[in-house]
Amino acid sequence: MGKLVFFVGGAGAGKTTLAKAVAAKRGAALFDMDTLLRPAAEALMTQAGLDPTDRDSAAYKTLCRDLGYRLTMDAALENVAIGNDAFVVGPFTKELADPGWIVAQLSRLGDAARETETKVVVVHLKDESAYLDRIRARDSELDRWKLAHWKEFSKSLALRRPKWELPAGNVLFADNSAPFAPDNIDRIERFIYG
Repeated sequence: MGKLVFFVGGAGAGKTTLAKAVAAKRGAALFDMDTLLRPAAEALMTQAGLDPTDRDSAAYKTLCRDLGYRLTMDAALENVAIGNDAFVVGPFTKELADPGWIVAQLSRLGDAARETETKVVVVHLKDESAYLDRIRARDSELDRWKLAHWKEFSKSLALRRPKWELPAGNVLFADNSAPFAPDNIDRIERFIYG
């Protein structure tokens, strides 16, 4: 049975770091929306005369957001269809709130959907100040808009519970507030693989 595992949560929570650590141990394919979309987003934003490093404004969301999720899911589902475990990384804010979104995605797998186990790891931090500290510390140009518009942006950091219809026990909430925590990696690996 192939695994489709979503690592979701707010910016700075550490979802990519955790996903990479578990993927490296298990040889899973990793699909980080930021990585897959970045070249296209930079080109689209530049062509529109906008900041190519912006990943959060309304203009970015209009031009790039849905394309990023499409690229990411196309690549992940293609891998799941051939039997690879796929770890998908991104905020998925709108998608988590839509019970039908995951059904529509899995339907693209056809018969392979029955053989696919879907799990969600919700990575979060203890409070808003922890997110702010992490985002400042990583000192990324992609975070400039977030920091300049913190009051608006911080609303996106609320802990989200997936509305997807998944079997009991297929969602894990992982508090990643502590500095690098190997226990978190082990816990997530056990959650995914038993």
